[in-house]
Amino acid sequence: MRNSLDLDTRPADTRVVVAMSGGVDSSVTAALLKQEGYDVVGVTLQLYDHGAATHRLGACCAGQDIHDARRVAAKIGIPHYVLDYETRFKEAVIDRFAESYVHGETPVPCVDCNQSIKFRDLLGTARELGAQVLATGHYVASRAVADGGRALFRAREEERDQSYFLFATTREQLGILRFPLGERTKAETRELARQFGLEVADKHDSQDICFVPTGRYTEVIERLKPGAAEPGDIVDLSGRVLGHHQGIIRFTVGQRRGLGIAAGEPLYVVRLDAATRRVVVGPREALRTTRMRLRDVNWIGDGTLDAALAAAGGRLEVFVKVRSTRRPQPAWVHRAGDARSDGVRVGDAPAGEIEVELVDGEEGVAPGQACVFYDALGGQARVLGGGFIRTAASAAEPVPALAETPAARRGPAVAGARR
Repeated sequence: MRNSLDLDTRPADTRVVVAMSGGVDSSVTAALLKQEGYDVVGVTLQLYDHGAATHRLGACCAGQDIHDARRVAAKIGIPHYVLDYETRFKEAVIDRFAESYVHGETPVPCVDCNQSIKFRDLLGTARELGAQVLATGHYVASRAVADGGRALFRAREEERDQSYFLFATTREQLGILRFPLGERTKAETRELARQFGLEVADKHDSQDICFVPTGRYTEVIERLKPGAAEPGDIVDLSGRVLGHHQGIIRFTVGQRRGLGIAAGEPLYVVRLDAATRRVVVGPREALRTTRMRLRDVNWIGDGTLDAALAAAGGRLEVFVKVRSTRRPQPAWVHRAGDARSDGVRVGDAPAGEIEVELVDGEEGVAPGQACVFYDALGGQARVLGGGFIRTAASAAEPVPALAETPAARRGPAVAGARR
């Protein structure tokens, strides 16, 4: 009989490494698995110099979190290790974060952390420790599917779902990863923490980017990239100069406040042009995006993406999220150069480029963000994969030409949301 982790072994003979962040979610994950009789080992990652973040409410990955994880491990009676991943984290997450902003993107460092640090480096460490499973406290579900592999699904509690941050997980990784909280609510998790007598039961959830403890990300970018905050112009859609700025790193697509210009109507950041250091602004309707091109696409649906496209006649109907806080919406996925729904052909993209058409459009789509594919609009929909937004366009303009930026050249980006 298979155990609760869907393995053909007794719990006592199954070693599980739990990624313990010091928060309530990963702590309860470890406690649940220990209660079920698994051979549990707790691992906490030291990702950066904690100094300034140690006691700041809402800051994650901080020194206090390591202390909390150690206390939880002692309470439930499991071995606990702290691993120094600072160098890897800086290279794979922090440096890429800064580089992305410099090139006019709005990155998702949590996706990078999951992809390169937790589900690649930490997973490798778990194997070295003899573990059959790496478990985390993410709110996402993993289930066996007909082909013998495993698939990723949205969490039971929609408000807590973290599948957006895990779209880059591979099939091989899903075979080893487990997410015991995916079918639970946050309220249930906190109640379990109280039943286990864990001091973190009422600990606040992390809210900020963990390596930006002050919340002022521009300070981090300027420290890593001296000269990144070069001044430039703020222009309207026709190119007319409306004002000046002190660095495009201070702006993101969709932003309205902090523009520092007077106009007869509300203006929003529509586009960032890193090459000319221009911040392009326009009315709200100019924010509505209908098409995007993606890079680093990862497919974890059945078969291959090419097979899925072929079976759908070249245009695959999916539901996509373009921001973690937004609901999925209907879209079409196809290869650039194939016919769009309006009959127009878009043929100026490199071979193999994936294009997404949004049926109803979406406001404030920013390059650098993730576009995640699902097989249904609501409920515990299956995650089919996704990619990072390379370019976006409104209904009234062509998809911008693709710039060969370092972000585009560096290969698959990495990502993660911490739990």
